[in-house]
Amino acid sequence: MSRDTARKVLEIEARAILDLVSRIDGSFDRAVEALLACTGRVVVTGLGKSGIIAQKLSATFASTGTPSLYLHPVEAIHGDLGRIVKGDAVLAVSYSGDTAEILSLVPAVKRLGAPLVSLTGNPRSPLAAVSDVHLDVSIREEACPLGLAPTASTTAALAMGDALAMALIERRGFTVEDFAVLHPGGQLGKKLLRVEDVMHTGDKVPRVRLDTKMKDVLFEMTRKRLGMTTVVDAAGKLRGILSDGDLRRQMERHGYGLLDRTAAECMTAGPILIGRREMATAALDLMETRRITALVVADAEGRVDGVVHLHDLWKTEMI
Repeated sequence: MSRDTARKVLEIEARAILDLVSRIDGSFDRAVEALLACTGRVVVTGLGKSGIIAQKLSATFASTGTPSLYLHPVEAIHGDLGRIVKGDAVLAVSYSGDTAEILSLVPAVKRLGAPLVSLTGNPRSPLAAVSDVHLDVSIREEACPLGLAPTASTTAALAMGDALAMALIERRGFTVEDFAVLHPGGQLGKKLLRVEDVMHTGDKVPRVRLDTKMKDVLFEMTRKRLGMTTVVDAAGKLRGILSDGDLRRQMERHGYGLLDRTAAECMTAGPILIGRREMATAALDLMETRRITALVVADAEGRVDGVVHLHDLWKTEMI
């Protein structure tokens, strides 16, 4: 019985979202333009379950390049109306469109000249009538067996709000780089790390010259503990690398005579490179594909910026 109920709930809520697709029209375009033209913040308001949806939408806007805050309508009429200032836009969520606390905010919003966009389930409601743009999020039925608890209606409002936020991402040209700036923490932040955030730089980068004897190459590799060293010319430009694997192969070929050879004679020319602004995940993919444990980070002129090692990615728990 409970499974049947669960399936019915999901079917009703899925249908509520699908019904919104045909309503993406000129009103939606005008809503996007109103929020995009906002020079301040998008102030999102709602009460009860709609208030919870409003809080989520405000968080989504803020994390995707649209400055936003949530305003509780009851707190607003008791002093917090000052949170709305010139340059802001207001997005109001109310399924009935007749929430008294939200309607009481309208005069102040109009005085400030803030555009008012509303999401309601009643296009003929008082809130819809006073809004600059109204978006219809009406549903056929709630998923609640009693027909009382907001379920499909809050799902529809959330989906329409998400659609607005994603349209704004596209219009603003918001990029992965912008997203990374706003999400520095947690697992998401780790996925958005750049190579420059995890690479070894400066004196921590192993470097030898083309004419460096292999006995000194071994010392540099041992001291820097990255299992490799870069090989640079007199101008400091990368010419090749020497890895632990290169050493083993050279030792098999030359025995102890290896120590008298130079880095230029033993190095691997044309090593695999990556740029410092590349995502750390790209470095990880490259290392896994090529079955290597370190990548040289170089600039456009071929100078060594750093080295990123597989262990660095382990430390960030990306693996």
